[in-house]
Amino acid sequence: MFGIGFGEILLILIVVLLIYGPNRLPELAQKVGRVMREFRRATNEVRDALSETDPTETKDSDDA
Repeated sequence: MFGIGFGEILLILIVVLLIYGPNRLPELAQKVGRVMREFRRATNEVRDALSETDPTETKDSDDA
């Protein structure tokens, strides 16, 4: 996806562990999960709204 391999992810996790410590790591992971869930929900809502538009409406408006 971003061209990040296993080694880079492992290095990022080690740095995060050193910065925040093992006590705050579960809290941080929970917050990241919430943000990802909200982002996914918002993108799904946009996708649904775009798919609900009738393609014939845009064709008719282009002909006029």
